[in-house]
Amino acid sequence: MALDPARLEAALAYRFRNPSLLRQALTHRSYGIPHNERLEFLGDSILNASVARLLFDAFPERSEGELSRLRASLVKKETLAELAQSLQLSDHLFLGEGEARSGGYQRPSILADTLEAIFAAVCLDADFVAASRTVERLIAPKIAALDPETHGKDSKTKLQEWLQARRLGLPQYRILSQQGEAHDQHFVVECRVAELDLATQGAGASRRAAEQDAATRALAELPTTKKANKP
Repeated sequence: MALDPARLEAALAYRFRNPSLLRQALTHRSYGIPHNERLEFLGDSILNASVARLLFDAFPERSEGELSRLRASLVKKETLAELAQSLQLSDHLFLGEGEARSGGYQRPSILADTLEAIFAAVCLDADFVAASRTVERLIAPKIAALDPETHGKDSKTKLQEWLQARRLGLPQYRILSQQGEAHDQHFVVECRVAELDLATQGAGASRRAAEQDAATRALAELPTTKKANKP
């Protein structure tokens, strides 16, 4: 796709002095050299350090473990891909023909990696402070909106904590079916909470994914606190 630096720079609120750095950050290895893999390496570190500082300042009472959990949820592929889409980054990528035909413009891993590469490009074009400010402009709204008590916890953890808080037994998971070859499997798992007479099913490409899906469905069917505390 044709590069439109002015539109992307406006979305980033940063103007490059060296446009070739932005071009490289947007270039996937399938397109040619120079591509963005080295920039991605640097950008990942910039992102983690910047988000760590933002969380450190935003939640002074939170422990190291809690801050690490929150950071992991903010720098994961899915979150970065969502931010990349908000910048309409797909419109600016340089991909090889095969990668483009296979849906690369919308692939979360490519979008996330490209965003990290952009952070590195800003750092090399200016300095770490400018790159960190770019991270902050994108991430700060998510930090302001998150609930540190629950954000970043997966469904199995949330379900377990809900049950433990009410002194109920832990959920039991069992595989109901497993199909497909090793590289392309499909699992169906049951999550059962005996004391609540609750059983849900989840599906996924791995046992863990299916268990998480089943736990998510169980959370949606949990009784209210009032009902759960009835004698």
